[in-house]
Amino acid sequence: MTRGQLGACIAATITCSTIVPFAAAQDGASKFPSKSVRIVVGFGAGGGTDLAARAIGQKLTDTFGTSFIVDNRPGASGNLAGDIVAKANPDGYTMLMANSTIAIPSLSAKLPFEIRKDFIPLSLVALGPSVLVVHPSIAVNDVKGLIALAKSKPKSLSFGSGGVGNVTHLAMELLMSSAGLQMVHIPYKGGAPSVVGLVTGEVQTLFTSIPTALPQINAGKMRAIGVSISKRNVALPNVPTIAEAGVPGYYAASWYGLLLPAGVPKPVVESLSKEIVTAMKVPSIRDGMLKQGFEPVGDTPAEFKKFIGEEIPRWEKVVKNAGIKPE
Repeated sequence: MTRGQLGACIAATITCSTIVPFAAAQDGASKFPSKSVRIVVGFGAGGGTDLAARAIGQKLTDTFGTSFIVDNRPGASGNLAGDIVAKANPDGYTMLMANSTIAIPSLSAKLPFEIRKDFIPLSLVALGPSVLVVHPSIAVNDVKGLIALAKSKPKSLSFGSGGVGNVTHLAMELLMSSAGLQMVHIPYKGGAPSVVGLVTGEVQTLFTSIPTALPQINAGKMRAIGVSISKRNVALPNVPTIAEAGVPGYYAASWYGLLLPAGVPKPVVESLSKEIVTAMKVPSIRDGMLKQGFEPVGDTPAEFKKFIGEEIPRWEKVVKNAGIKPE
């Protein structure tokens, strides 16, 4: 074999070794999904994270013609579900619908995963401001009234949350530190159970997602007195923001986003991302989410990665200022 023939052979071998894996990856993406996809949710059914997962899951089911099934795995403020997905086979068939809590690693002394290393941010699905509500038996009609009552009876009022370190917990910690309040924290395994706790009178007040609270608010089983972000929500137009209701500068937003385990092939990530972005632009999806209190987003993996990178230090500051110790 001449030197020229040898060079041609090597070039052909390199070309084949490059093309075959690429073609296989492309073929894998074209066949995805060939079976049901699991969306793991770290909180109970009926909470904001669960509702967001079901909304996007239904749309993806319609788009791909394959079931996207919500799998509720409550526990450890969503970290149980995070661990399940982080350790899942990175083939795109297991994803995590996470909320803001996953971007608050400073709350845990030891986590079974590292958000920056063990996941691929897929898309920020929606923002979800929390609503501050009180039990109807409490003679409080606004934020100033709640602050006055809590100050007059330190540690006599209890508040629920979706779990220790959950954004609903931190939202109240931020309010207490901002207004100089002392209340007793009663954590639940998710937003929906915490709402049940308020309705049954186990706790007197709490922050929860608007989608979770709306049915109970409309039924008169709880009273909404403030929204956690800087603008009023379409679903609760008559409820003022907490900042305008007496606590200047108050802001505590929650969010819902899809993550994949690290290692999922790029073509699969791109296929899912494309359809999620498209889904969040569909009028029926957007209108339905807005009516439930969500603010639809739907962005790219790069944009979502940047967003998470900004969230982690922001919530770390809230945790530090509130004096919450890692557990």
